[in-house]
Amino acid sequence: MAENGITEQLKQLRPERASREEIEYVHATPYVQQVEAVCKRGGGMLDLDTPVCRDTCETALLAAGGLIKAVDDVMHASDSLKHVFALIRPPGHHATSMRGMGFCIYNNIAIAAEHLKRRYGLHRILIVDWDVHHGNGTQQVFFEDPSVLYFSTHQHPHYPGTGWIDEVGRREGQGFTVNVPLPAGTGDAGYLYALNTILVPIAREFKPEFVLVSAGFDAHAADPLASMNVTSQGFGLFTDLIVELARKSSQGRVVMALEGGYNLEALAESIISVFKALLANGEGKLETGGEPTSAIERVRKRVEEITVVQREYWGL
Repeated sequence: MAENGITEQLKQLRPERASREEIEYVHATPYVQQVEAVCKRGGGMLDLDTPVCRDTCETALLAAGGLIKAVDDVMHASDSLKHVFALIRPPGHHATSMRGMGFCIYNNIAIAAEHLKRRYGLHRILIVDWDVHHGNGTQQVFFEDPSVLYFSTHQHPHYPGTGWIDEVGRREGQGFTVNVPLPAGTGDAGYLYALNTILVPIAREFKPEFVLVSAGFDAHAADPLASMNVTSQGFGLFTDLIVELARKSSQGRVVMALEGGYNLEALAESIISVFKALLANGEGKLETGGEPTSAIERVRKRVEEITVVQREYWGL
């Protein structure tokens, strides 16, 4: 970012630790106590994919607290601060109320959404999750909650195995979970087709007061843990779309949280693309490259299936 002249254009925010009360907006006390105990004894495993070391508790509190500070600063700021990208780890979207999994300790994005509801009384929060893995933890937290619209694009089938099109929420939350499981090989054009066909009309109808993004970059063509074909520039295109949605309904307020991404060069390039899009504030549109017709056709068929399911709840 410094080499690309980006940091000098930014206001840098320092994270603050989340309180125990804030963590427990989402996570049950026994789970928080488990994490603390494992850290205290020097480390261990929460599950096969989720190691914990002595310093994990402190870092996880800073990650969750950093995202809380991000939404606070956007809510309190003048018009000059509408977008924040929280460069935090560990990621969060797999963490459920009772379990850490998939490298995730605390569910940063869910905690931030709960904070927005409790501190500011917001009633319509949109979470867009473009990580290549389904955010099962975020879905679980808000599955019965109509105040949070959870929208996820993800490779399917893939870890953690959740996120099929018929997972739409339950009870009062029915219709407020929108899953877009995409076939392996989907690239920029396929993602943009799904986002424009499903996310955009639903978000316009929902009219979010705040937009949160679980920004994982493991859908990149170079990532070793998945099989998608998104380019670094593609993530900038996704950001343009999000910024435009936020401009129309949430006073432009967008906070993004880093989730996955395991090729460090691709991760850096993709994040730079996102920052350029945020700094352009939707005015510097990029052009997407070509994509095989067969890949687009598979996405179109899946989008048609999703539209049939979601039409029961939204005017698609």
